[in-house]
Amino acid sequence: MNAGQSFRLAIKALTTSKMRSLLTMLGIIIGVASVIVILALGNGLQGMINEQVDKLGINLVQTTVYGRGDGTTMLLDPKDMEQLVEEHPDVLSGMSPYVGTVATLRHGDEKYDKTSMYGVSQVMFNNDTQATLNGETLAQGRFLSYLDVERRQNVCVIGAYLAQEAFRGEALGQTLSINGSSYTVIGVLDQDGDNMEEGGPNDLIYLPYENALELMGSRQVALYLFTSTSGDTAAQAKEIIDGMLFDFFQDEYAYYTTTMAEQAELISAMMGVAMAVLVAIAAISLLVGGIGIMNIMLVSVTERTREIGIRKSLGAKRRDIRSQFVIEAGTTSAIGGLLGIALGWLLATGVGSLIGASLSSQMGGATFSATPTFGAVAISFGVSVGIGVLFGYLPANKAAKLNPIDALRYD
Repeated sequence: MNAGQSFRLAIKALTTSKMRSLLTMLGIIIGVASVIVILALGNGLQGMINEQVDKLGINLVQTTVYGRGDGTTMLLDPKDMEQLVEEHPDVLSGMSPYVGTVATLRHGDEKYDKTSMYGVSQVMFNNDTQATLNGETLAQGRFLSYLDVERRQNVCVIGAYLAQEAFRGEALGQTLSINGSSYTVIGVLDQDGDNMEEGGPNDLIYLPYENALELMGSRQVALYLFTSTSGDTAAQAKEIIDGMLFDFFQDEYAYYTTTMAEQAELISAMMGVAMAVLVAIAAISLLVGGIGIMNIMLVSVTERTREIGIRKSLGAKRRDIRSQFVIEAGTTSAIGGLLGIALGWLLATGVGSLIGASLSSQMGGATFSATPTFGAVAISFGVSVGIGVLFGYLPANKAAKLNPIDALRYD
């Protein structure tokens, strides 16, 4: 009996008892579908992260200053950081202090107490990309200039939420009060995503960093954003910054510097571990499905003992009997794998659409695509067939070793 005949017999055996066949495949179907959904969602998240990294720029370097923590008043002057950029123009292209807090704003009788306030310098806005280092673009007006920062002008750039809610879209030249101080709006940012709620990503305001420190009653800048000349010089920029900070504090724990590339690699590594764990959990369903196939094949061998005896008495060899049952088990798992792929594709598309809409609004309109890849589909199908063949071999070998005389006398 050739492989084609064995395959046709396998299909006939499956269609003879459709419900039993479906229940046998259920573990394989669930396992394959789970793996495809998990991998599709993981690829979608990775793509979103890569998009955000491209948006922010691979040449971004962040430095957090903690201080020595020994009660001393050793404060780092932002001017020292500016001088560092001037001393290394081949590696560093700019620096902006980054002071953040939640401020209370007033315009007329309206009060906004969930607005994110950021104190920055003019370097926060990249003239080449026409976007901030956070990836925001201007809809109206301009960003902070060198003179605004140097002279500590009471000017600000606001997000789309404030522009719409407080000024009904006519914000340029208008004034608002920040913790009791009057500020003039010189720029309005484009709407970032669909979230236009108070306290959301569009409810923010930029102003000169020294003004922000004064409004906060603080003297210390805790975060600095540097830009290297390119993505290739980001690691060198980190070394230069860390060297300067160590010389200043004489304590390697007084600061922490990271590049955007390092953050992306860390997130990818964490996602990789999480994905591996989830796929391993989903693979348990495939194992259960394999055990189910082995169980039903053992039952099938028992039910077809007389058939095996007749075939052996007519000259069928052990390998013929073995291959027939192995092909039947492989066919069962292959059909289950195809059904699992179809189910997984539908679930990935549906779940991806639901999750993608939420993530997109939270991450500034970043796209989320949970489409299963060809590699994931191929691997899932291959594993499902392999499990069927592996778990089907024991029943097939049992059938092949049956004594034809005993098999013919089996009732």
